[in-house]
Parts: sequence; structure tokens; C-alpha cells
Amino acid sequence: MRWILWIVAAIAIVAILVVIIGYALPKDHSVSRSATIAMPPDAVYALLTDVDRYQTWRPGVKSLQRHADRDGKPAWTEEASGMKIPLYFERMEPPSLLVSRIADPSLPFGGTWTYRIQPAAGGSAVTITEDGEVYNPFFRFMSRFVFGHTATLDEFLKNLQSRAGTR
Repeated sequence: MRWILWIVAAIAIVAILVVIIGYALPKDHSVSRSATIAMPPDAVYALLTDVDRYQTWRPGVKSLQRHADRDGKPAWTEEASGMKIPLYFERMEPPSLLVSRIADPSLPFGGTWTYRIQPAAGGSAVTITEDGEVYNPFFRFMSRFVFGHTATLDEFLKNLQSRAGTR
């Protein structure tokens, strides 16, 4: 019976340390990832702005619901990894720039993705920069040390490359 108390105490200590470390980490982060996509910039831009078709090339998107446009720009909620995340395009400058923003301040995270699309040999160079915020200290720890700030960017670019036939 005593060993159960030791296990519970150890788990509690680890949880407390995770939260303390999470509080010590900065709330904000900025990370970028780039990839070459075998499509011209206008085609990449068209693919990225056609949110209704995201499920056809992004396997992690389990469902997608379109909303009324915000200032003439697409708004939607996508369900991925068990979370429903409302998003909208904040800036659209075809064919080279898009900025999407998480639209729900009650989530444990928020921020923007800035997509820069430039002509490159073999198609387009796409760079996505995440300017994110992780509000909850537990999620901040997990995002930094377990999942990594770039995991979602890497997956998105891998799916984009697959859709374009690059991979």
C-alpha cells in the first residue's frame, strides 16, 4: 500500500514541476517552416484559400464548417486532433500572402499563421510563420517540450506537398 502513495506523490510532483516550468516559459513564440511546392504561386494561393476543400488534402481535418465571411474573407471551424478551432483569413494578398487567425480567445492557445508564397525552381517556395500564444502553463510546457511548436506547421506543409505531388 505504501508504494501506491509513493507513486501518487511522484506523479503529483511531476505535475507541479510541469506547471512551474510552464509558468516560466514565455507565453508567445514565433516559428517558421518552409517547403518547395510543385505548383505555381497562384495555384498554391488558390489551394490555400479554398478552405471548403481542406478535408480532401489534409487528413487530420475531421470536419470543417464554413461560416459567413468576415470582411469578405473566408471564416470556418475545423475539427482536428479532437479540437474545434474557429479560424478566418485576416489578410489576403494574392498570390503571395495570407494571414489566418484563430478566432476563439477562450482556447488555451491562439495566434496567426502567415503564409508567404514566392516563385521558385520547380514551383513555389512556401514559408509559414506561426506567431502563437499559449495561455495555459500546462499546454505551454507540452507545446514546447512534448509536441514542439513546429509539429502542426510540418504536418501542414507535408500535406501541401503531397497534394501538389511534390512528395
